[in-house]
Amino acid sequence: MNDDNILKVGSNEMELVDFRLVKEENGKTYEGVYGVNVAKVREIIKLPTLTELPGAPEYIDGIFELRGVVIPVINLARWMNAKEPEDVMLHKRVIITEFNNILIGFVVHEARRIRRVNWGDIESASFSSAQSGPFSQTRITGVTKIENDEVLLILDLESIIEEIGLYTPSTEVTTQIEQFSGTALILDDSSTARRIVKEAMQKMGFNVVEAQDGKEGLQKLQELLSIFGENIEDELKIIVSDVEMPQMDGFHFASHVKNDERLKNIPIVFNSSISDHFSDIRGKEAGAEAYLTKFDAATFYSEISKAINSKNHTNITATA
Repeated sequence: MNDDNILKVGSNEMELVDFRLVKEENGKTYEGVYGVNVAKVREIIKLPTLTELPGAPEYIDGIFELRGVVIPVINLARWMNAKEPEDVMLHKRVIITEFNNILIGFVVHEARRIRRVNWGDIESASFSSAQSGPFSQTRITGVTKIENDEVLLILDLESIIEEIGLYTPSTEVTTQIEQFSGTALILDDSSTARRIVKEAMQKMGFNVVEAQDGKEGLQKLQELLSIFGENIEDELKIIVSDVEMPQMDGFHFASHVKNDERLKNIPIVFNSSISDHFSDIRGKEAGAEAYLTKFDAATFYSEISKAINSKNHTNITATA
């Protein structure tokens, strides 16, 4: 493969599958333009024969088996309460996604193309079910302009599967949680994910500083540097970052941190729903001590402790 076609760590770019959902309303047809990170897509297939699940919500079309794995299939248009035109059956596809180590299929009306987009061109967005319009009741994490002044909406598929009960973060532990002092910086554009991580870090004894994306994360680091100066490593014990964030992603953020002599020894742990092996490799290339998929509390506490203790051991050895 040509190196120019490979996303480099720290490039602040992502690749999106551009897909379409069509809705009929008041005699008119509307087409919504959506995207999902390629890193979360296992494959795209034609609509298979599905086995219905008695008693399941109407937006779950059924299940099917793919190479020995049973996959539930969610009809996105129906989840949005959209009336589907009859002719959309001709182009329907199922996007098989993988995040949080779970395979889920999403029925879309058309899978159009793959787009490479800079995170700096993606604006954060907050859409609620109270909004009006042909595609209300959506979960959107970001928006970006494409050709013909159209707007592509990045759909938050994780929040959908959490909402309908197909995935629930594991937040309980039965073992003792190691205690620390000092500050932890956490980055995530999802307020829900940020709350879960914040509560976990506070249980470990940290004062928590929050940021919504990599750009704000760098601003928070500058504020901490102005307070603690050359003692920053003694106070800021760890950074926990999401990967997918508007303005600046986690990999690009980490490259800034690791290239700063004042900050490069502070451990970074990625906490992301992207569970493909390549993202794990990219995380380690970016200098992270660990790459976790959201969210298993026992694993989270263990890896945070390991990252901090490893850094402390290195410092002791260096000064001995």
